[in-house]
Amino acid sequence: ANGPSAFIPLGEIPQEGAEGSLRRLLIEAFGCAGRVDHVAMVMGLHPEYLSSFWKTQYLLLRMDGPLPYHKRHYIAIMAAARHQCSYLVGVHMGEFLQVGGDPAWLRGLHCAPQKLRNLNEINKLLAHRPWLVTKEHIEALLKPGEDSWSLAELVQALVLLTHYHSLASFVFGCGIKPEEDQDGGNGCWTPSPNSDSSPAPEDSTGGSGGKDAMQEVEMLMERMKLLQENQLEEEGVTQEEMETRFELEKTESLLVPPSDILDPSLQSNVRCFVEDPEFGYKDFTRRGEQAPPTFRAQ
Repeated sequence: ANGPSAFIPLGEIPQEGAEGSLRRLLIEAFGCAGRVDHVAMVMGLHPEYLSSFWKTQYLLLRMDGPLPYHKRHYIAIMAAARHQCSYLVGVHMGEFLQVGGDPAWLRGLHCAPQKLRNLNEINKLLAHRPWLVTKEHIEALLKPGEDSWSLAELVQALVLLTHYHSLASFVFGCGIKPEEDQDGGNGCWTPSPNSDSSPAPEDSTGGSGGKDAMQEVEMLMERMKLLQENQLEEEGVTQEEMETRFELEKTESLLVPPSDILDPSLQSNVRCFVEDPEFGYKDFTRRGEQAPPTFRAQ
């Protein structure tokens, strides 16, 4: 579909003609960032949430804090790249350069200072298996030395990492598409004081992508139906065995990839910020297995 989201019809997205508190909010967002990006346009469907989101973003990226602005954006790049979110990587590469970041760092994580590279381990754990984080990971980063982190710096860095891990899920879940200056997509809009434009007519969800997804759903449902029929014919098949079979079908289907291992076909501007790309999500605990130890912190 046309518009900022691949899933939401353009006619439902707040546009230049938005009125009242939402319009003031979008103008405020424009004043903070110089544009209203696709994330803000989609999140504008829930103005109160967008308001809280923008306050959080502003505090994390633009207010006083222990980390320089360019390092904040670089940490955002590291977090988004871990989840293969090329949209957020592209946004923050631009922001990184705007606040004076060294362009050489954007060649990849190997070109960044060692202090930032030291975040790689905890970044991948927080992204994929946060229950494996231990106090030793924190101690290693705070250990005195040339590339050590202060406690205040580390707290801000960890908040940035987890914030952008979560935001990557929002981008994927809402089908956020690149802006015009990223990948030839639809551009952001700049609110004008006297604009009385009305939203564009609703667009249909055309294209082959939607059809392919529907075919995948139908194939998966057909497999599930066959499994149920086979269960009726077989004797002694337990409920647990059936659940195992269902999970196997889901894993083998195109809808649910076997893991979140980095796709080698991804753009190089994402791959270059990821070390140990084979590290991905695994279930926290499986039935019959002893749960791994957890690190609990307030």
